[in-house]
Amino acid sequence: MLLTLPLLSQAQTAWSLKDCIDYGLKHFGTVRIAQYQKENARQQSRQALSGYLPQITGNGSLDDNLKLQTTLLPAGVFGPEPTRIALGSKYQTNVSASADQTIFDQSLLIGIKANKPNQQRAELNEKQTQEDIIYQVTKNYYQVFVSQQQISLLEENLEKTQQVLNILKLQRDNGVIQPVDYDRTEVSYNSNRSQLTLAKNNVTLALNRLKYQMGLDLAQELAVKDSVLLTQLPAVGDAQFDAKNLTDYQLTENELTLNRLDQERIKAGYLPRLSFNARYGQLALANDFSNSFKNFVGFASIGLKLSVPIFDGFSRNAQIQQAKIKVVTQEEQQKMNVQSYRLAFSNSESQLDQAKFNVENDDRNVKLARKVYDLTTLQYKQGTTPLTDLINSENAYRQAQTDYVNSLINFYQARLDLEQAQGTLLPFFNQL
Repeated sequence: MLLTLPLLSQAQTAWSLKDCIDYGLKHFGTVRIAQYQKENARQQSRQALSGYLPQITGNGSLDDNLKLQTTLLPAGVFGPEPTRIALGSKYQTNVSASADQTIFDQSLLIGIKANKPNQQRAELNEKQTQEDIIYQVTKNYYQVFVSQQQISLLEENLEKTQQVLNILKLQRDNGVIQPVDYDRTEVSYNSNRSQLTLAKNNVTLALNRLKYQMGLDLAQELAVKDSVLLTQLPAVGDAQFDAKNLTDYQLTENELTLNRLDQERIKAGYLPRLSFNARYGQLALANDFSNSFKNFVGFASIGLKLSVPIFDGFSRNAQIQQAKIKVVTQEEQQKMNVQSYRLAFSNSESQLDQAKFNVENDDRNVKLARKVYDLTTLQYKQGTTPLTDLINSENAYRQAQTDYVNSLINFYQARLDLEQAQGTLLPFFNQL
């Protein structure tokens, strides 16, 4: 059980840490961006699938052959001499529809295969966004809460110093003490007032940062409440490290999967492509514009198209080699990432252990310094202790409180960093 510190009274409705995170997960701008990315991935999936669906096109044209092309008929066809004639009609109207259906294209099939990892990537991006919001909101919430408690401590100290000043003033006016003794205590009182003003400004800044991370209007009032943060440290269990639990690791693995598929897609360009096509239309020929939409004659065709790559100047081979290099480079980078993740986890464990020791030790120091200060105050009032002892004990008590507040925020920050390092920010939030 930790030292119970005075809490700030809040007139407005107070928000718990879970309340703040809940709000941030719904309103911070990056949440909407992640949702847009998910929708974009879904549309990319539809686009990839469209390549294997029928492609139907309608066409229409009206041509005015201002000058018909002529041809030369050899002698003996229409007379003893060669004859030059113009073939065709002045107006030609053509209306048609064509359909193409891919039968086999391995590169398109691999593109469809990439739909699932593309959607997984969008989901991982959304998860990473949620983790970032949980981390930033929690970090700033702790800062606000502990800063508020620092204000409470300073106000309590200010009140105690004021009481001592009142006694000293009477003693000074009655000639019991020298004016310099009163001045020394007033210096301490003024120092406390300056620290209090600075602490209040720091709380305002911290609250603004918290509101921003929540997506809350900066003009809206916000108060935090979780007093349990000060009265009892959470249990620190045995942390477990597995790089596969980290969203950053999962995103890199996902990108590797997509890059390997891209390598397969480029290779598939060496394979033949087979497609089916069909066409149907109506054609009208006329020498007068008024007849250009009459007497249509139908036509139709179906066919297969086989495309076999033979030589592309080694362009595709160069693309394949680039894709291979990209994959092996990323594999090496992932190995380095794992070591970096492990280092961050190990450091977070050590920092948490040290922070826990510090906060417990500073808690004992505050209790001890308070005991000494209360006893010294009583002895001073009884005239058995000089003023210097009272001032020294007051300074020691105030410093012990400051150390405790600092060690408390360091402990919560270290615990938050450990949650991040082992990839458990979402479970951490769910357990609040």
